[in-house]
Amino acid sequence: MYRLEYPWLLALLPLPLLIYWLLPAYKEEQSSLRLSFFMYISSAIGITPQPGAVVPKTNWLQKILSPICWALIIVALARPQRVEPPIQRIQPGRDLMLALDISQSMETPDFRTPDGKRMRRVDAVKQVVADFVRRRKNDRIGLIVFGRSAYPVAPFTLDHDACIKILKQIDAGMAGPQTMIGDAIGLAIKQFDASDTKQKVLILLTDGNDTGSLMPPRKAAEIASQRGITIHVVGIGDPHATGEDKVDYASLGDIAKATGGQLFHGESRDELQKAYETLDAITPQNFTTLNYQPKTELFMLPLGAALLLLTGYHILMLLLSFILRLFRHKQEPAIEEADSSVFKVHV
Repeated sequence: MYRLEYPWLLALLPLPLLIYWLLPAYKEEQSSLRLSFFMYISSAIGITPQPGAVVPKTNWLQKILSPICWALIIVALARPQRVEPPIQRIQPGRDLMLALDISQSMETPDFRTPDGKRMRRVDAVKQVVADFVRRRKNDRIGLIVFGRSAYPVAPFTLDHDACIKILKQIDAGMAGPQTMIGDAIGLAIKQFDASDTKQKVLILLTDGNDTGSLMPPRKAAEIASQRGITIHVVGIGDPHATGEDKVDYASLGDIAKATGGQLFHGESRDELQKAYETLDAITPQNFTTLNYQPKTELFMLPLGAALLLLTGYHILMLLLSFILRLFRHKQEPAIEEADSSVFKVHV
């Protein structure tokens, strides 16, 4: 698409005509005597005439080129541009961190597939979380896994395909057999320190209870709240189990409540799926669309055309002037000879 940046400058196109009509050329009448044989008289008495007033006249080529060049200059001043199709850039408005428990207890095959087959907790979590990541097209997503220790496996990124590939490669027990929930929250807080988005959300998934983190989960949640981080917690373990395998929903609820988040139960694959669908609904995608249209300036084309026309005109006039001088120089001896013969006859 082509456009003019300053189209109002086209109103200057009739300006020369207005000047011509409103400011006519200055004229002065004087008495004069026109002699067709002035040159003969001046040469006979030995007087060299001085150059008098010269009234320049325009030729037909000037009358054609002048308005064309004026129009080209005005078009150049109006800045013609070629505007490319708009380019849209998505600016994420939320950073979303997923903290997944991959302790040894995630090996437990107590989830069932839609066709009734048993599957491990970790496999169900990976499927549901992968579907959740695919739906969050405009959020930057990071990934933390934790067991005995917490590890960042994916920084905040819009490359969700890379997150899903990494998610497929993790497995239960890779981070140790224990469940360090407080350390996972602390690591997430550190990851959020480099984030400049207004909304920061941590989704914490675990099937156990904290087993001795360096930072107590409750204290970590309070620090997260001070940093503007909301924590939603998904529990998928058995609340009636004993030891490390028991899910302490009361403690998990305190973590979520301290940051303004929510607690979800995902003790089966269907419940887990509903939990992430609810999370998808209560954290609507927040992003800003930035539009940019590349522009190519084209003012040099009409300006260059005007310069070429003017330059070509002056070169043509110089050539014609040179040719006329050569022609007159050749004609002068014949004229002088004819004048002398006429003078002799009259004498």
